Amino acid sequence: MQLPYILKTPAVAIIGESCYSSLIENLDYRDVPCIKYAISKGLGLGIVAGGAIVKVPQIIKIVQARSAKGVSVSSYMLETLACVISLAYNVRQNNPISTYGETFFVTIQNMIILGLMLHYSGKNTSAFVILSSFLFMGNLLGRTSQFTQADGSIITTALVSQGALAFLQAATIPINLFSKVPQIIENYQNGSTGQLSAFTVFNYFAGSLARVYTTLTEVDDIIILSGFLLSTLFNCILALQMALYWNSSSHPSKTKLGEKSDGSSLGGSSETKKRVKKLD
Repeated sequence: MQLPYILKTPAVAIIGESCYSSLIENLDYRDVPCIKYAISKGLGLGIVAGGAIVKVPQIIKIVQARSAKGVSVSSYMLETLACVISLAYNVRQNNPISTYGETFFVTIQNMIILGLMLHYSGKNTSAFVILSSFLFMGNLLGRTSQFTQADGSIITTALVSQGALAFLQAATIPINLFSKVPQIIENYQNGSTGQLSAFTVFNYFAGSLARVYTTLTEVDDIIILSGFLLSTLFNCILALQMALYWNSSSHPSKTKLGEKSDGSSLGGSSETKKRVKKLD
């Protein structure tokens, strides 16, 4: 089967010439390796597309409530830090955008959410300093310069060495995991997920599951796989909390034993007791 050029070009770019010939032209659906690879590529592109909107509901929810109650600032700080490092690392590695595109979108959305959280807390100066620091850090880690020598060879230099950046990339695994802990604790203490977006939580869980599959299929790296497996576990805990506290806004206010929330006695007045006896 032959696809029109306008469809063939992106298909070949996504799954490669050999798998395109096998699956599209020859309709060989017994080619299991190519089927797995095509599924992995499809999931990867889906994750990138989902990453472009995954935090939008969270942004809308905060703006509508004019509050970020129940959303952990420290969680977003740690997650944004990990995203900035990963984004710079992938850019420096010249990796395909399909393998890290969601990181770019999530970074931008996280910075918007952090700005809103601090703004609604009356900390506009802190918001400016923190967001500027993240932008400066990303520029510092990702920037490279190229020089052409007399013999025509090109030398690439950077303020942060590739080795140091690789170390920081490895450090994003525990950073990403610990970024979930404050939010999990806050949900537990509040007995509620507050302004946390269900769409964002469940999509993060689904995305991390999908990344486990794409890593197993396309990347032979136990460190990256371990990071996604652990991330899936923590995202699963958040998803379970979201389901558990679905109809809970907060813990009910505690009152003294034997009293109602308005301060009146649960036992009632003697007048009420007499009426009950008459009814009996």
